[in-house]
Amino acid sequence: MLNEKMQKALNEQINKEMYSAYLYLAMSAYCSYKGLAGFANWFKVQYGEEMEHADKIYKYLVEQGARVELEAIEKPPTEFGTLLEMFEKTLAHEQFVTHLIRELLELAVAEKDYATSIFLQWFVEEQVEEEANDSAIIAKLKLAGEDGAALLVIDSDLGKRGH
Repeated sequence: MLNEKMQKALNEQINKEMYSAYLYLAMSAYCSYKGLAGFANWFKVQYGEEMEHADKIYKYLVEQGARVELEAIEKPPTEFGTLLEMFEKTLAHEQFVTHLIRELLELAVAEKDYATSIFLQWFVEEQVEEEANDSAIIAKLKLAGEDGAALLVIDSDLGKRGH
């Protein structure tokens, strides 16, 4: 059974994960509008992953007999600048989520909630992967610069990302 402090923190994380999904859906829409189907696909897949993260926490709360309390999701931006700026914002957002996961893990340890500590390990590993993926795309975008042909190759590559 989760204590109230842990329940509240996990419910807040559901909201943060759903905001992340909403943010990536907005980025996908922005890329679609700009005619960048591969980038749009990458962000749409990212949207799905964030929804899965929220669902994973939701299911954990239910399994623990805790109350799930959903809050309003903040509206994401609609403008993101260049592709490089967009991925720099994506990396910064993932670093923020990593910070949130670390705080949850610290709370679980402080509360001696070993089940939640173990549950959160998956998210710790997931954040390492998220940040590495974003950093790799940023490196490619920096190499490409303003070269349209190089950007189209990256767009094509990101379009291959599966769900």
